[in-house]
Amino acid sequence: MSEQSSAQSTGATSGKTPVDFWFDPLCPWAWMTSRWVLEVEKVRDIKVRWHLMSLAVLNENKLDELPEEYREMLETTAWGPVRVVIAARQEHGAEVLGDLYTALGTRIHNQGEGIEKDVVARALKDVGLPESLMDHWDSTPYEPELRASHNDGIEKVGQEVGTPVIAVPGSDGEQIAFFGPVVTPAPKGEEAAKLWDGTLMVASIPGFYEIKRTRTKGPDFSNL
Repeated sequence: MSEQSSAQSTGATSGKTPVDFWFDPLCPWAWMTSRWVLEVEKVRDIKVRWHLMSLAVLNENKLDELPEEYREMLETTAWGPVRVVIAARQEHGAEVLGDLYTALGTRIHNQGEGIEKDVVARALKDVGLPESLMDHWDSTPYEPELRASHNDGIEKVGQEVGTPVIAVPGSDGEQIAFFGPVVTPAPKGEEAAKLWDGTLMVASIPGFYEIKRTRTKGPDFSNL
């Protein structure tokens, strides 16, 4: 069974509206959005299904256009975590992704431990996954699966965005997909629900393209 068909089956059997969420564990904005979606899961009848995408894959053909610091991060740091995560998904099932992402994001973003091998190893231990998955840090036979998962998400929204990508069923059964929303701090309770309802309303308009305003500060992890 393919990843997509398996995910479709999971959504059908849960009775909840499936919400597909593509993330790269490095991205702080995807992390904020993921915490918001989990808040929405408490107050709306949805079920989040996690998928992996990669900022390294997204930017590999345009590295010379990027600032030096960001380019260096993509070349040296960005590959290891997603290789380990795709190995966990392939060897232990898609159901491990949510807890593993939470463990990684908590350490990398909330606790500021950085994007290091030992941090990822500790996150694996946090969720009871074997340390042997770290063998995939420098290379993995699952790179085709990583790229397939990445492409599945990014092809829904286009190449000019990043993480996260969210896709939900529309009224006609076809998926509505969008990048973001980028939000900080992550709203909770009814505020989370209001943002969800409004995002779906805007995204469902066929001609909708973009809504944006100037970002004046970085992500706020203080309420997570």
